[in-house]
Amino acid sequence: MADFKRPSFASGVIYQDPKAALDWLEKAFGFEPVMVVINEDGTLGHSEMRFGDGLIYVGREWDENHKSPASLGGKTTQSLSVHLPSGLDEHCERARKAGAVIVREPVDQFYGDRSYMAVDPEGHIWSFSQTLKDMSFDEMKAAGGRMEIRERL
Repeated sequence: MADFKRPSFASGVIYQDPKAALDWLEKAFGFEPVMVVINEDGTLGHSEMRFGDGLIYVGREWDENHKSPASLGGKTTQSLSVHLPSGLDEHCERARKAGAVIVREPVDQFYGDRSYMAVDPEGHIWSFSQTLKDMSFDEMKAAGGRMEIRERL
């Protein structure tokens, strides 16, 4: 872990059962736990998982504003996107076997990626993609993408 550097941006993902989520995220999606802090009362105090050069925090519900989708009738305000260097179809099958609900099967996108979408046991939405072909904006547009390209928003 000494060579792992925290990225500039990370996301926190809230679970009713964060300890189970840590195990599931490792089994289903291949995330690696890098820090797990357990409080004296046995609850999860803090945890970090990495995937490639990305990082997520996995936490517990701690107040009315920090809830799992499972506590909100499946509603969520974010989804998480993970870029895979290779093996997207195998990754999808791994996730499916671990119990992920695949809501969009692997499909090639006009912009050169192949992607799929899954929902974890508590309702978080995860998108996974793999670049099959690096494409310019002009190539994406020619491939059928309805795009407006701006250098700066």
